[in-house]
Amino acid sequence: MKTDALDTRRLLKVVAVWTSIVYTVCYAGVALYPPIRTLFMRYALHADAAFASDYFGFGYYLSWLVIWNVVALLAAWLFVALYDAMER
Repeated sequence: MKTDALDTRRLLKVVAVWTSIVYTVCYAGVALYPPIRTLFMRYALHADAAFASDYFGFGYYLSWLVIWNVVALLAAWLFVALYDAMER
């Protein structure tokens, strides 16, 4: 008998809010200081990549916010499914 199942709805809400906050902060950071992309790639990921795209606007922000939330929610749902399926 499982008594330690996760509250899926609550977890998915937290993941959606967390993803939205992180994405918004990152988007604002790149909007305010564009070299942050290259600096992040070089010093955090140890990769040297050139970014040529400068797409900024509400449409791009909103569409990628939705995409990131869908990906994060699918990952959280998979986590909950695996967690609930495995017994101790």
